[in-house]
Formats: sequence, C-alpha cells, structure tokens
Amino acid sequence: MSIETPSVESKPTDRAALSQPLYGASFGQAVSRFFTKYADFSGRASRSEFWWWMLASVLVSIVGSVIASFGVSGATLTADGQVVFGAAYWIGYGLIALWGLATLVPALALYWRRLHDTNKSGGFFFLGLIPFVGSIILLVLVLLPSDPAGARFDR
Repeated sequence: MSIETPSVESKPTDRAALSQPLYGASFGQAVSRFFTKYADFSGRASRSEFWWWMLASVLVSIVGSVIASFGVSGATLTADGQVVFGAAYWIGYGLIALWGLATLVPALALYWRRLHDTNKSGGFFFLGLIPFVGSIILLVLVLLPSDPAGARFDR
C-alpha cells in the first residue's frame, strides 16, 4: 500500500518582479503596477499592462467629460451673448485636468517601458511629436510584440 501525498500544483505567479514585464496582466494588476512604477523609466512593460492602463485612462476621461457635459447643458446665455457654463462643466474639466497632470509622468514612463519591451529605446517616444504621422508611428511601435532582446533594458 502506497501513501500518496497531495500534489501541489505550481500556479503561475500573478505578480512578476516589478523590474520585469507582467505578461497577461489583468486590469487591476496593470493599474496597480502603473502607480507602483510611477516614475520608473527603466525595465519593460507588456502589451497587456500598457493597453489595460490606456483603457483605464480613457474611462476616467469619459467620466469627466460626461460630468462636464451636464455643465454645458446647463449653460446660460447672457444678454450680451456670452455663454456661462454651469458648475458641472468646471468640475468635469477640472477633474480631467487634474487626472492628466497626475498621470503625465507615469504615462510617459509606461510608454518608455513599453518601447523597451519591443527592444526599442524609450527615445523613440519622441517620434510621436512628428506632425500627422508621429502618432501613427508611435502606435505601431507600441503594438509590436515583445522582443526577448528587450531584456537589455532591465536593471
């Protein structure tokens, strides 16, 4: 008679080291890592980390815009033809402005790390400043699959 010991399945870790990209990151993991690596321009970021964060950022902007639209709908026209927006307009766009300022540096760092994961220098981010085609070039670069040679950007 043999006694079997229960097998312990090795589960994949849901948290890679912060210096490593987290492939297959969930929405919550991506947002958490975004704020944990607030101004870290070294290392790499997986496509899932990058795109989940982009979704979160767009959702927050949409909420701010919806709040602001209530202020636009409550706008009044003065006798001299000037439009006076309601309080919701200023609150909504104030929230969007604060959100943009609070996430500017970490968003730049995330772009930088995403470019590293494709084995490109973070300096390629500045291609996005080229009028008309720069944003398209940058979009193509962040859409590229991960390249193992990008590990050269790890600490």
